[in-house]
Amino acid sequence: MKHLVPKEVITVSSKLREAGFEAYLVGGCVRDLIVGLEPKDWDITTNALPEQIQTLFSDSFYENEYGTVGVKTESEDPRLAIIEVTPYRTESEYSDKRRPDKVEFGTSLSGDLARRDFTINAIAYDESKGQIVDPYDGQKDIKDKLVRAVGVAADRFNEDALRMLRAVRFVAELNFGIDGETAVAISKNSEHLSHVSRERVKDELVRILNSKKPMDALVLAKQLDILKFIVPDLIRGIGVEQNQAHSYDVFEHNLRTMQHGADKGWDFDIRLAGLFHDIAKPETRRWSDEKKEWTFHGHDVVGSRVTKKALEDLRFPRETIEKVAKLVRWHMFFSDPDQITLSAVRRMITNVGEENIENLLNLRICDRVGTGRPKEQPFRFRKYKAMVDQALRDPISVTMLKINGSQIMDKFQVKPGPRIGWALNALLEEILDDSDKNTTEYLDIRTEELLKLTDEELQKLGEAGKKRREAAEDEEIKHIMEKHHVC
Repeated sequence: MKHLVPKEVITVSSKLREAGFEAYLVGGCVRDLIVGLEPKDWDITTNALPEQIQTLFSDSFYENEYGTVGVKTESEDPRLAIIEVTPYRTESEYSDKRRPDKVEFGTSLSGDLARRDFTINAIAYDESKGQIVDPYDGQKDIKDKLVRAVGVAADRFNEDALRMLRAVRFVAELNFGIDGETAVAISKNSEHLSHVSRERVKDELVRILNSKKPMDALVLAKQLDILKFIVPDLIRGIGVEQNQAHSYDVFEHNLRTMQHGADKGWDFDIRLAGLFHDIAKPETRRWSDEKKEWTFHGHDVVGSRVTKKALEDLRFPRETIEKVAKLVRWHMFFSDPDQITLSAVRRMITNVGEENIENLLNLRICDRVGTGRPKEQPFRFRKYKAMVDQALRDPISVTMLKINGSQIMDKFQVKPGPRIGWALNALLEEILDDSDKNTTEYLDIRTEELLKLTDEELQKLGEAGKKRREAAEDEEIKHIMEKHHVC
């Protein structure tokens, strides 16, 4: 693994050793190197104290109670701009199930590794010697794709309840399973998660949703009885049957909708909206004797409110809350093909925002796949996308010109009348042939020439320009239809 360790990290660890201290890479970066992933950050542990570390690295800072010193490297890579160096630690009781009551700096690597959460994170690496220190068989668990607590699992979760969420998150990020004893301990100690701040829960949820296997993680969270501490509103959908268009209950449908967003590598906002899009179906479900099936009228409106409240509780940023709530509110827009018109599409773009319309379309794709239907984009949906493209594009019109009717009247002392419209359409025909002519200088000269023509001559040129504009407009729409295969 030595050749995979960046020079910035080697520089810091080497300087510690040259000063007579021990230095090991530890935690997630070692795990990722063994798995074959590129670490997101780099941590070094040492027997040097914070003051000693800062003496060696003048461009460093020490701000937290855990003794971690941030060493600045001047690297342009943000993952390497700061290398965190932490003294060996031992920790006391965890009265609040989250933070140790007291942190003391230790003297041995073995003691430091013993306090860590999972075996896969309790591996140290001396890159100068190529030496791995692995007292808890973390390498074997990595090979077996297993998340297993260090020592007695219940003790680790009693110390820090957030570790239970981290276990589920590693399942999603690494595509691992959970060791049986560790899983049992999570179930038995799940109530400790009530002590964890919603901000920290949100951070873990974000990482779960940004992983490749978020559905697996949330299904596991349900099985381990900790989903109620993450997204409790999801639980109401368990066992809630839907109508014939759906193969799954509301709970599984929401998860599958979210998972398809992950499968496609789409934005986090789409995944989060997918998770919440049908969150209000349980309370809006009514039986229709006429249709002989369940209906869910208004679940999009109610769901938007539920989503907003849930995301506020999780302390998501205001921008995220507003965007996701909008996607949930309008996700049913494309469900009725008979009521979709170009003007309706334009109103929808106004409602959801032009910057969100693509995400709304992609959410609809996820929603469809989440019902159990494998085809992402049937003909009707491709038609909707074509209509959105039409609504978003700038129409071909005289407004494209670098001159307008008011300017013509002011510059050339022309009274209002049809001659102005004829002149503008004649000018438009010219710039459709050659866009380089669309300059104020050229159009002023050409307008002066056109205005010297008789009414009959100018009208003829203007009507020819209008026909050319209509033909160009039709051609653009044709290209849009061909692009979406709806010709």
